[in-house]
Amino acid sequence: MEYTSDISNRLKRLEGQIRGVLNMMEEDKHCKDVVTQLSAVRSGIDRTIGLIVAKNLQACIVEAAEEGRDAEDAIQEAVNLIVKSR
Repeated sequence: MEYTSDISNRLKRLEGQIRGVLNMMEEDKHCKDVVTQLSAVRSGIDRTIGLIVAKNLQACIVEAAEEGRDAEDAIQEAVNLIVKSR
């Protein structure tokens, strides 16, 4: 699977958010604010995981169709990845 610039950009934003959380902790910001930002990071990670799994699944289904194979294994693998990441 080829990782797109969209995925890289998402991860760079998440990296920046994590640095921001570390700064908040160093500045002794309120716990509620830190947890709110960590929840935003977690949501961003979950969306990125979903995007990666979806793009991989799409590629696997196309490849299976081109080779005359059933795509069920690829679908099950994608489901397992999503379930495992939660």
